[in-house]
Amino acid sequence: MVREFAAVPAVVDEIPEAAPAEAHVVFDGVGKTYAGGVRALNGVSFGIRRGGVFGIIGRSGAGKSTLLRAINMLERPTEGRVLVDGVDVARLSEADLMRLRRRIGMIFQHFNLLAAKTVRENIGLPLKVAGVPAAEVRRRVEALLDLVGLSDKADVYPAKLSGGQKQRVGIARALVHDPEILLCDEATSALDPESTASILALLRDINAKLGLTVVLITHDMAVIRAICDEVLVLDGGDIVEQGPVWKVFGDPKGNATRALLSPLRHGLPADLAARLQPEPPPHGGHAVLALRFTGESHPDGVSLANLLALAPDAKLLHGGVDRIQGHAQGDLIVSVPVAAMRSAVGARFSPDSLKVLGYVAHDV
Repeated sequence: MVREFAAVPAVVDEIPEAAPAEAHVVFDGVGKTYAGGVRALNGVSFGIRRGGVFGIIGRSGAGKSTLLRAINMLERPTEGRVLVDGVDVARLSEADLMRLRRRIGMIFQHFNLLAAKTVRENIGLPLKVAGVPAAEVRRRVEALLDLVGLSDKADVYPAKLSGGQKQRVGIARALVHDPEILLCDEATSALDPESTASILALLRDINAKLGLTVVLITHDMAVIRAICDEVLVLDGGDIVEQGPVWKVFGDPKGNATRALLSPLRHGLPADLAARLQPEPPPHGGHAVLALRFTGESHPDGVSLANLLALAPDAKLLHGGVDRIQGHAQGDLIVSVPVAAMRSAVGARFSPDSLKVLGYVAHDV
């Protein structure tokens, strides 16, 4: 169920035509220049769908944090507008902006917990500061402890918690005001892989149960793959590309996107690369082919029978296929006899792209 922001003026600005009709947050020509002329954002425009999980990724200095913090005006743009539910956030009075911020939860990389307060006290502190009655504070805190799986840690101090448990406290604290939007600022960067997977599963569960719009920034494409519906790639303050995760992962257009995706791609192994020759050997040999599947032509998977259609003696050497948002995609490296090359390249079955990497004198 969609909740309305309380005590926020009902004056709604015109939403740019480029924004989707169901957009919850809209960036309209947003730019940011810091003191000294440092340019962080270059007039970016896009919309974030209500109730989705939206990822913003980029290398260090790309402008991710500036973009995220513009949603609740922790960073004020120097030009353009940020609209939340059609309201230009920069035009709110200080009192209205404070009320709006209470409806936009935020979690951080380094947890920001108070060491001298228990888990229960850390979660309830924003409510106490806001003057919420003690009985209501207890009710909300108990519900949130149960939601994040920390009911048995209510009276424990942060020093006794693991990194993943500390982040669960941070998530619970961000939810105390029943927000409609949850901002995640590198929320898993300080965690080990097991804790990261656990926190991402919790965020996805919260998104599903509460209908929150989740906006996260990260430098890790694996995080985007695990949780996001849509992704925006930022580089040097500019939008490189944006779209459903499966499309961006399956067919990246920008150099920055390809660089960020490289740790997840199944590239040519070093031992095989060392054996490759640029031309076919004089007495036969095998061609090594790279097959790329973007999720467009074979969304349900890659048939092993179709792989054999490349050539009777085709051999799978390396690679993998992932399934993202119902679309199978990935990279496979195969070898075929040089004599079968023509039929292999012209086979009825074809990937979204096929590239000859080189040749080897003997079977691999």
